[in-house]
Parts: sequence; structure tokens; C-alpha cells
Amino acid sequence: MRRYHRGTVPLLLYPTPTMTRRADRLFQIAELLRGRRLTTAQQLADWLNISPRTVYRDVRDLQLSGVPIEGEAGIGYRLSRSASLPPLTFTADELAALAAGARMLESWGGAGFASGARGALAKIASAMPADKRAALERLAIFAPSFHIKGDFSTQLDTLHRAIDTRQVVRFAYTDANGADTERRVWPLALAYWGARWTLGAWCELRGDFRNFGLEKMRDLEVLDTYPDQEGRRLADLLRHVDARPKR
Repeated sequence: MRRYHRGTVPLLLYPTPTMTRRADRLFQIAELLRGRRLTTAQQLADWLNISPRTVYRDVRDLQLSGVPIEGEAGIGYRLSRSASLPPLTFTADELAALAAGARMLESWGGAGFASGARGALAKIASAMPADKRAALERLAIFAPSFHIKGDFSTQLDTLHRAIDTRQVVRFAYTDANGADTERRVWPLALAYWGARWTLGAWCELRGDFRNFGLEKMRDLEVLDTYPDQEGRRLADLLRHVDARPKR
């Protein structure tokens, strides 16, 4: 039997399949509570695809084992800042998802995204046991980039920075009817649709929110800073999208 210090998550005693799965779940619960103000049992149940009753039992067992989880059933839980959890680890599925996402960003994202994805994956791999590093290298999921235009990466990086710094962008645009216009917009979000990106923005020409396909933009230029204005923020854009009739 292994012993664990007070404040760490009990990762398990005997490696039967059922117990191993529960140990993973206990670790996941502690990780989900880390860094959050308050998390309800229903939220944990939805994220982990288990019942709230199972969450209550698991949280109680974690508390009894010494994990400093604060809160109670019906209100919510949080992990005390004094908690000392083991270093992050990943399941095979989690590693595969991270690697696949990183490869997609390398090919279909901007240079900044690609560099960040490569760096993050290298750091993760360096901290993994040899068998998991080998599993990453064997992952047979690829994201070919030969069909993507050479200047697309620069364009995506420019828009990403403009969103971060809240700067107006101007560009020539061909709309759905084939008409050419010049737009000044307040960029708010980038959305990826599977080898296609769109920019969600407040359009000064239309006086409303619009989505623009990056492949239809030309002569992109970053201008002055736009104000943080009520009714033209990202949250307003998302409400606008949600309010549109569903097809």
C-alpha cells in the first residue's frame, strides 16, 4: 500500500481496472477544482459524465483522505489554495488530443499560434514518461498545409494581435454577393470552422456585427485603437449570434 502526504490526491492503492478509473476521476475532480472560485456538483457531473451523487461521494472521500476541499453539497466546492497536488499528468486520450490540436494549429493557425503549439507540446513531452513520449511520436493524425496560401499565416497573426490590443482594422472585402467594399471593423473574435477562419467584428459600414471570411479579405491594415464601448463588446457579439434564428 502506498502512502500519500496530507493535501495530495490519493492516486490509488491496487491497480485493478475499476479502481484505476476511479483514481483518474478523483485526480480530475481535484484538477477541475484547482484555480476555480466555486464549482457545483452538477458542473463536475456534467464534465465527467457521472451523476451528482457520485460527485458527492468522491468529494467526501477526497476530503476524508486529506485533500483540502472547501464547500458543501448544494452550494459548491473549491480547492483550498494551500493544497499541494502532484505534478500534472495526462491520459493517452488527453495527450492525443493535445498533439492533434497542436498539429492543426501548426498548419492552419498563424505563426504565433504554431510556435506556441510546438513549444507547449515540447514542454509537455519533456515531462512525460518515455512510454507516453513514444505514444506522442506515434500519433497518426496529420494536418497537411499544402492547400493554405502563404500569406494566410501573417494575416491571421495580424488579426489576433488586433483583437488583443483592441485596434481597428481596415481591409478590402468581397461579400457573399460578389460586391467589393472597403471595411473598417472592430475585431472581436476569430472562429475556426475546419480549414476556414472567420473574423467576428463590429462593422462601421453596416453599423452592426458581421462575420468576415479571412479568405475574402485583401490589403489588411491595422489602424487606431477602438473604445471599450457598451453594446459592441465580445459578449454582445456572442448574444447577437445566439439570438439569430437557427436554420
